[in-house]
Amino acid sequence: MSLMPPLGLNPLGATPPAGALSQRRAGALWDDMARALLLCLIILAALTFRNYGISTDEEVQHIYGKKLLSFYLSGFTDRSAFHFKDLYLYGGLFDLVTALVVPISPFEEYETRHLLCALVGVLGIAGCWRYARLLAGPRAGFLAAALLALSGVYYGAMFNNTKDVPFAAGMVWTLYFATRIIGQMPAPRRSAVLKFGLALGLTLSIRVGGVLAGFYLAVALALYVVLVAWRGGLRPAFGVVRRSVPPLLPAIPLAYAVMALFWPWAVQKPLNPLEALRVVSHFPIDIQTLFMGRMVSSAAPPALYLPVYLGVKLPEAVLLGTLAAVVLAALWVVRGGWRSVDGAFGAVRWVPLALAAFLPVILFMLMRPSVYNGIRHFLFVAPPMAVLAGIAFDRLWCGAEALGRRTGQAYGAAAIAVAVLYAWQLGAMHPNQYVYYNQFTGGLKGAEGRFELDYWGNSQHEALAELVALVERENGGKAPPRQYTLSVCGNTLAVRFELPPWLKLVNGTGLDWRKADFFMAFTQVKQCPSLLGGQPIIEVAADDVPLTIVKDRRPPLAEVPTE
Repeated sequence: MSLMPPLGLNPLGATPPAGALSQRRAGALWDDMARALLLCLIILAALTFRNYGISTDEEVQHIYGKKLLSFYLSGFTDRSAFHFKDLYLYGGLFDLVTALVVPISPFEEYETRHLLCALVGVLGIAGCWRYARLLAGPRAGFLAAALLALSGVYYGAMFNNTKDVPFAAGMVWTLYFATRIIGQMPAPRRSAVLKFGLALGLTLSIRVGGVLAGFYLAVALALYVVLVAWRGGLRPAFGVVRRSVPPLLPAIPLAYAVMALFWPWAVQKPLNPLEALRVVSHFPIDIQTLFMGRMVSSAAPPALYLPVYLGVKLPEAVLLGTLAAVVLAALWVVRGGWRSVDGAFGAVRWVPLALAAFLPVILFMLMRPSVYNGIRHFLFVAPPMAVLAGIAFDRLWCGAEALGRRTGQAYGAAAIAVAVLYAWQLGAMHPNQYVYYNQFTGGLKGAEGRFELDYWGNSQHEALAELVALVERENGGKAPPRQYTLSVCGNTLAVRFELPPWLKLVNGTGLDWRKADFFMAFTQVKQCPSLLGGQPIIEVAADDVPLTIVKDRRPPLAEVPTE
């Protein structure tokens, strides 16, 4: 039984026209373009990773990694990692690896984290390429990788979201190997099974939600057996089970062993992973998060919170491409593509991708788990949607080429124009790309006051650099002769490690923060900018929307605080 993907049958009824290049040479060209894209991303990350601020979660995550390292170096006697805040509920893969790398890194500890996270993010984009390529060919693979790379919500998070980006990268690779297993049924190869087990274990070593990938594979395999029973009866179906289950079993202990290595708390008791899943699904925290112009509770978010945020945070091309994929699949069903053996069994390959893109959204709407900071906790649905969009645009491109050479060229030119526009937008927002909003909500200007923007306080890193440069310019390019003080309303971590000797952060020192020479405030909390007066001297903005402001309060501009 051939496993041909249903969208590959092209509901538009067109096939790519023959050109000067053979299909194989054309595929190699698209593969080379994908590799060039990944290389460019690696170079870009290496050139810019120092421009990003420290996120509010990074300090505790970094401490957690050190505690996990101490657990092993102490001969398993230092168990403080198992009681450290709520971090023990999460796997420590990234944090433990970072703790190992920092002592030998030529960069500062948080710079090292940001570089490693960026490289992991590129690995996730590579996973999109391979996944879409597996399902629909080299051009679809390149398009999927490009769409994810041009998504500000993913690219901007690659540098300092050291939990959600690695998890998203792990999920897409787990889905890739799961789909390879399905394509090899009823006798999956050992290499694919072991790679799936390794990818699953590494993903679980970041967040327990990685079990979803195992569930997606199980559903697809169950559907495969049902189709065998439908086409041939129960005896062949039982034969498939006997033949396929034993080769799949090694993935389970391998995934468990990898998870145990990087998340040792999970194996201290048999039900610890289930306990972690229960707690993080309805996290015991109640903070206010901005949604459509009003503050809502993170513990009881509206059912539309995630769908709406996805609709305004993902690029228009990803959303429209995902919709196009749904329409193409619906056309395939209506036209009876599932009635043939190839069509029915080919559809099984698409089950993990469809579930990965849509099931988390459906579960959110039904269960309404704790959530805040937009789609940060559900960033892992962005790569599957980029894969769907890349495949759909490839199919539509085939349809355009079937209408004539010029039509195909016009389609390609339009794709290039859209890519250039997205790249220009992200470049203009650097290094705050993660606050991107699409034009469905009017961009950043339309999102201001309606949705969360710079919740990490990433822009404060840039604001500090501008403040330091400004004061030193006032003193002929040298350090000032006296020490100044700085008060921050926002993420103090973003500035704490970058302060020059002549600038003292008063937050947490016991000094009166109201008497600081400079006041820095991010606009994520509306009250921040108005807490202290002074002359605004710096404004870090994206698309003309202020993210952080700095006020000069030095005499004679400093105001006397009133009780």
